[in-house]
Amino acid sequence: VQLVESGGGSVESGGSLRLSCAASDYINSRFRTFCMGWFRQSPGKKREGVGYITPDGVTEYTDSVKGRFTISQDSAKNTHDLQMERLKPEETAMYYCAAQTCQDMSTMFAGAPWNPQSGYWGLGTQVTVSS
Repeated sequence: VQLVESGGGSVESGGSLRLSCAASDYINSRFRTFCMGWFRQSPGKKREGVGYITPDGVTEYTDSVKGRFTISQDSAKNTHDLQMERLKPEETAMYYCAAQTCQDMSTMFAGAPWNPQSGYWGLGTQVTVSS
């Protein structure tokens, strides 16, 4: 398993959650190769990009989460985290961690369908936001 997510759970609307993604030694040793990102998918909907961070620490977010979600790298724990604030019920979804080349990551964030054969994906962690 190359990527493992943790930190999902249930919160009320307006609440906060912090997700973490632990990467394998293989991915960590090649960190300059990958952008690390977060995607989410609700039942019946396509998987969508939430945000990602480049090897140089530059972050990008989908418009709907800007100002509320923050991606960061925890060098001590070798994780990259997604801090989510002011969560909304419509953000209930399975959240997935991904390691992709930055070209593939930007392509998916530009609207290309997610590719399960591309890069590495975690198994997901469930986030439920109640109204």
